[in-house]
Amino acid sequence: MTIRKTYGCYKKLPLALLLSGTFMASFATHAANVPAGVELAAKQEIVRNNGSEPASLDPHKVESDVEFNILSDLFTGLVTIDNKGNAQPSLAASWDTKDNKTWVFHLRPGIVWSDGSPITAQDVVFSWQRLIDPKTASPYESYLGSMHVLNAGDIIAGKKTADQLGIKALDKQTLEVTLDQPLSYFLGMLAHPSLSPISQADVEKYGDKWTQPGNLISSGPFKLDTWTVNERITAVRNPNYWDNAHTVINKVTYLPIASGTADVNRYKAGEIDITSTVPSPLFASLKKELGSQVHVSPYLAVYYYAMNTQKPPFNDVRVRKALNLAIDKSIIAGKVMGQGQTPAWHLSPDNTGGFTFAKPIEASLTQEQRNEEAKKLLTEAGFGPNHPLKFNLLYNTSEAHQRIAIAAASMWKKNLGVDAVLQNQEWKTMLDTMHQGTYEVVRYAWIADYNEPSTFLNTLRTGNSENTPKFNNAAYDKALDDALKATNKTDVGKAYQQAEQVLTEQSPVIPLYHYVSTRLVKPYVGGFNDSLLNYVYTKDLYVIKH
Repeated sequence: MTIRKTYGCYKKLPLALLLSGTFMASFATHAANVPAGVELAAKQEIVRNNGSEPASLDPHKVESDVEFNILSDLFTGLVTIDNKGNAQPSLAASWDTKDNKTWVFHLRPGIVWSDGSPITAQDVVFSWQRLIDPKTASPYESYLGSMHVLNAGDIIAGKKTADQLGIKALDKQTLEVTLDQPLSYFLGMLAHPSLSPISQADVEKYGDKWTQPGNLISSGPFKLDTWTVNERITAVRNPNYWDNAHTVINKVTYLPIASGTADVNRYKAGEIDITSTVPSPLFASLKKELGSQVHVSPYLAVYYYAMNTQKPPFNDVRVRKALNLAIDKSIIAGKVMGQGQTPAWHLSPDNTGGFTFAKPIEASLTQEQRNEEAKKLLTEAGFGPNHPLKFNLLYNTSEAHQRIAIAAASMWKKNLGVDAVLQNQEWKTMLDTMHQGTYEVVRYAWIADYNEPSTFLNTLRTGNSENTPKFNNAAYDKALDDALKATNKTDVGKAYQQAEQVLTEQSPVIPLYHYVSTRLVKPYVGGFNDSLLNYVYTKDLYVIKH
């Protein structure tokens, strides 16, 4: 997954001039581009650290880069997004629209699954209906609603059934998608891994076991080979992939190493070619030691603490805002992390989709002033020396998350007398805890699914399947509705700014910092490109003789 492009135009702007008509594919996208004169290694295999054990390899059961890193190698969608942010053909060879509401996609002739069976338009229909079906309970259930696919909202609300979704197969190779309104960033959203089709026949044959090695059939450049839980996942080249001729890597291994120190040590030992991150405490020394092997790039993502707004005392806005104010975000970003991360005073990173938001007045105050305001709010909420606030702060097992949690808890204790009890769980367990609503405050992050502020802001919309804080605010929802109705970018920006202001005032989440992407990459790994969404497609890579 790379940059999700906002096409820079809205309902009354000439979107049709850019996107309608018929778009035909005459070139490969996201393929390994080996420069002339580069000698390839005889063994084309890559080992990547994935950071954690994936919760699943079912595209409809997952919600983070932990899974999407792998799924983006196993599956592909109708379109993909190039490094310049433009939608390019993948399973769909072309598409056309006359009104920017009804879109017709023409599948690439002869495309097949990894087992050689045909990929059909009905597979896409089945996949989207399964994604939104309440019985699937997908974390990304709301995504099709955010895309404004016809009837998606009513299906999510239980008013209509999944088979009434605005998608249908006109024939085996032709797909029609109907929206309830034009959406300028529709094609960018279409490239998300949750929308990659899965085989209806495969799912119906194996049921819940369809993702196991030997059962899972895929559409992407690689196919699942082995999966040893908590040890490794391996995938091998899929000779039936439509663009296999431009793939170079024959095997990729994903390791679930949560420890950043272990990640680096195994990289230095030659056991890993690409790390999942670079630990902050080692960053400066590694830059000095390894130089250009340390990759740092911008990244559309925000790190935050989510509060369970349905659980006392976090149903009290004064408590939420006090906890927000009492964290010195400049220390978290600059000292605890210290790799170029920036303090987050709003949810959406600057320049998401070309929008930059004004910081709230709290950002201009000193930390001492923020602390004083936080003390007043907490006192008004009934907490103080004789009745101290105490809660559990949950994070998934990771050295980096632990360091941040220790720093935040220390600030809350020093500045407010608040006791935050640190708890950690493995990634899959923490996700279950979040979605069950059995947490008080939890560490989370959001990586942009496409390059537009709604990818961040929709996650806190009333009823959204990713709205784990259960935030419910009419003014916030209205601001997002206004952004959709706006007919020019200025008005869209004003609506998003209003939404960000509501989040500042209500503080359902505490944004801590906006990310940068950091990795160690071996010098013999060719084709590595940083992207705003931090996804690295293995099919872009190759191993240079060394």
